[in-house]
Amino acid sequence: MARILVADDEEGLRSFLAEVLTDEGHEVTVASDGAEAAALMDARDFHLLLTDLKMPGLDGMSLVRRARAEQPEMEVVVMTAHGTVAGAVEAMKLGAFDYLQKPLSSPAELRLLVERALERRRLRQTAARVESVRGDDDDLSFGDPAMDSVVDALRKVARTDATVLLVGESGVGKEVAARALHRWSRRAEGPFVAVNAAALSDTLLESELFGHEKGAFTGATARRQGRLELAEGGTFFLDEVGEMKVELQAKLLRVIQERRFERIGGSRTLTADVRWVAATNRDLQAEIAAGRFREDLYHRLAVFPVRMPPLRERPRDVLPLADRLLGEVAAEVGRPGLVLDPAARAALERHRWPGNVRELRNALERAAILADGLTISAEHLVLGGPVGGSAAANGAGAVVTMADHEREAIRQALAACGGNRRAAAERLQIGERTLYDKLKGYGLS
Repeated sequence: MARILVADDEEGLRSFLAEVLTDEGHEVTVASDGAEAAALMDARDFHLLLTDLKMPGLDGMSLVRRARAEQPEMEVVVMTAHGTVAGAVEAMKLGAFDYLQKPLSSPAELRLLVERALERRRLRQTAARVESVRGDDDDLSFGDPAMDSVVDALRKVARTDATVLLVGESGVGKEVAARALHRWSRRAEGPFVAVNAAALSDTLLESELFGHEKGAFTGATARRQGRLELAEGGTFFLDEVGEMKVELQAKLLRVIQERRFERIGGSRTLTADVRWVAATNRDLQAEIAAGRFREDLYHRLAVFPVRMPPLRERPRDVLPLADRLLGEVAAEVGRPGLVLDPAARAALERHRWPGNVRELRNALERAAILADGLTISAEHLVLGGPVGGSAAANGAGAVVTMADHEREAIRQALAACGGNRRAAAERLQIGERTLYDKLKGYGLS
């Protein structure tokens, strides 16, 4: 279904166009002249404008110029009487998709041209969107029974448009789950758009979500579509929703409730035709009690909550997941064929993984850098536990910081290079000056 605006001063033709397009399943709005059509365009967005060129007051050509300036993503088809094709050609130079000559030969001609125009709009929108879903079912589960209920729940809710809230520790793969949900849904052919609420300031997050008009704030030199617009017809994934400030939570609540929003600095109402998936590693009930999260927004998001188990609760997934991640890491560092030896595999199985999948990937990436050949052994793995201890001793150790991991990686690189700083820097793929500064900061020699 598309939202189509029909502008023509002939009542009989307006009704005919509206009837044909409504029968095709489209939502049709009619205007009796250019001024009325312009007012409707100011109030909301449309996918297609079908306009006559000769109208009293604001004519069709002026309406085309206005449409191209204010809603450039909207397609335009103009209608012109026989013998005045020159005006239609001028409209096409301004960006109109095509034209129809009056009187129309048949409803089929209208339907075909409208479908072609909408198809071009879909292709243009797709080109502007972020990369859609990738991967397969194995991205989510590697066979551990702890994931069976998660996969089953996501498959069931995927058949609906219900809002899903993914909860769990940081790094457990909530975005992977959201992508799987999208892949299994009836919106799978649409886009998957993700925004991390913790990665942006409040001002930037609002602009990222809703877009902005030119001049809306300092630095807004051009109109920008928000990620919600780019997600139309697909799935919108809002990660770390618990990090949003209360003021922005109110705006988000309105969008989810009404499925409509406006760009920053704009007055035109846009439609949020998306499937909502949110994620958080916070206890939102505790955040509500502390006054940091709106209870009404929580109930809107938690229509279908799904808990993602941490990696320590799914031990059978560790080694298959490690093999998958190591393949990705090996390709990135230009060393295909990297493998884990038995001691390294045993060390990975013993570790508790407080940082979950993200920690596992980081450990494998560091090990790939430290290993000389194509075999990664236990000594190349820098896992949680007493810093400086062997991987075998780190199985159930305490949580350490990323700085501790970095310090240990540098220490091991220096040891492997006999203290040669240049060789150690090359091994770690960092600059020599950067290594020198880190040596001072960590008190290493």
